[in-house]
Amino acid sequence: MSELSDEEAEEEAEPYLGEYDGERNSEGERHGRGKAELPNGDKYEGEYKHGLRDGQGTYRFKTGVYYVGEYLQNKKHGHGTFYYPDGSKYEGSWVDDQKHGYGEYTYPNGDTYAGEWFKDNRHGQGTYTYKDTGSMYVGGWVNGIQEGEAELIHLNHRYRGKFLKGIPVGRGKYIFDVGCEQHGEYIQSEQDKGEEEEEEEEEPVSLAEPKWKAEEITKLILWMPNEEKGTPAADEKDKTQANAVTDESAEHRDDEPSLHEVSSDVFSSKDAEDEEIREGENEGGMYQGTASLEDEEESEEAE
Repeated sequence: MSELSDEEAEEEAEPYLGEYDGERNSEGERHGRGKAELPNGDKYEGEYKHGLRDGQGTYRFKTGVYYVGEYLQNKKHGHGTFYYPDGSKYEGSWVDDQKHGYGEYTYPNGDTYAGEWFKDNRHGQGTYTYKDTGSMYVGGWVNGIQEGEAELIHLNHRYRGKFLKGIPVGRGKYIFDVGCEQHGEYIQSEQDKGEEEEEEEEEPVSLAEPKWKAEEITKLILWMPNEEKGTPAADEKDKTQANAVTDESAEHRDDEPSLHEVSSDVFSSKDAEDEEIREGENEGGMYQGTASLEDEEESEEAE
């Protein structure tokens, strides 16, 4: 996220200095609409009240960066858009010169965030979209970091669970578009836990990358609008769906992709094609999920 330079911070310079062309009140203060050029080269055009920027206005820094929006007593306050020097842009709510409330931020690499802000930080509920992959994080944020209940949505699968300091923790599940879910838990290894305890009294460090422990794969229960409850066909289908939990010994049907193939695309290493899905630690999940989207598409086309 872009930070204002010392030069840009000079927006708070004494408003009475510099050249001014505009309306004044009976006391000679800048009041109403006017144009001003500050001693540092910055320019402002907009509304004044009792000598202060107040109301709608446009502030242009001598570097070319500018802000278009509302002011209150010389500070950005209300709705406004700030165009940063690196090409990023924030459009949304401001309070006391800080991003606060709902706003949308576009980053230099094309990523976007749309959601809640608190004192210049992403905080609350929001959606972060990664331009390169099209993946999206939808959920909670705390002081600029992904935290809380959320979904990480990829091209043909998604992860739903809890995040802490930007990484998934605890129980969750992967939902695949082919029609199955993999339930499990993200855990830290014993070694990671030991190192964490030893460093408790030192400066806080980022959490180690957790490992995904798969437990079971289930089918999604699909609603069929042309079948009504109570009919023999619907009752038979309900029974079939209720017993559609697939385990290691389940036979694969020819007319639908095997759960082993679906899971191995995301969670298994390349030499695990001949192994069956088993409970245990499967390294993968969110991290390989984004990187292996093309591989998953090629696998589905081959089927």
